[in-house]
Amino acid sequence: MLSLKRPLCFFDLETTGTDVVKDRIVEIGAIKLMPDGQREAKRWLINPGMPIPKEVSEIHGIYDHHVAHEPRFYQRAREIAEFIGNSDLAGFNSNKFDLPMLAEEFERARVDHHGPDIDLSDRRAIDAMNIFHRMEPRNLTAAYKFYCDKDLVDAHSALADTEATLEVLLGQVERYQAQFVELEEFKQVLDVDFLSRISNRGDSLDYAGYIRRNAKGNAYFSFGKYKNTEVAEVLRRDPGYYDWILGADFPLYTKRVMTRIKLDLGRL
Repeated sequence: MLSLKRPLCFFDLETTGTDVVKDRIVEIGAIKLMPDGQREAKRWLINPGMPIPKEVSEIHGIYDHHVAHEPRFYQRAREIAEFIGNSDLAGFNSNKFDLPMLAEEFERARVDHHGPDIDLSDRRAIDAMNIFHRMEPRNLTAAYKFYCDKDLVDAHSALADTEATLEVLLGQVERYQAQFVELEEFKQVLDVDFLSRISNRGDSLDYAGYIRRNAKGNAYFSFGKYKNTEVAEVLRRDPGYYDWILGADFPLYTKRVMTRIKLDLGRL
């Protein structure tokens, strides 16, 4: 059985595209799994404030006219943040895409519209796709059929995909309990902390993966001319690099993490 100390919020996003900086959310499906097994589901349609490309609408079925009169994300941000509450987070391919996109939308709402200051960095993040690929290398439709023996109807509908992801993760827990115990990451109990550890490929501090934590626990850059160099060393040698990152086309949350690191270093 999956042991929960606090709620686990499964979520899925439909968006205008796959660029975390330039694209926007058009739909959020979320299901909160409580420690007692109860579930609460919510769905939000979001006006992205930009046209949805036709080829993208043909995938998820949401066209401009569906969201023309819906609120913008910043107008929904507080309600969404309150629903998430103190939950840990789970999704399918969520660590690579959905979580960075959601964090970026919250950051835009906070910076531009005095939205809620919700920091997702203290949450455990579970990615059922990473567990799936690790244990049974395949997509969500195949995972749903494999673990739940069901056909996924309405694929690319956010709430349908979220419901399927929830059932897939519970199916993985049931199927792999004995094998999980054999993994070196397993400590004492099959809980969110363990699933988060085996879901993550590398320890990303900013969700987008530009800044990671090494084995010593120190932040380092995973890109560019300072790739694999610790952030503290770069800021000492080249303090202008911080200004370059803030002025470049990086996600707002990446910039926030950089600022936090710089301030922490200033207090040493």
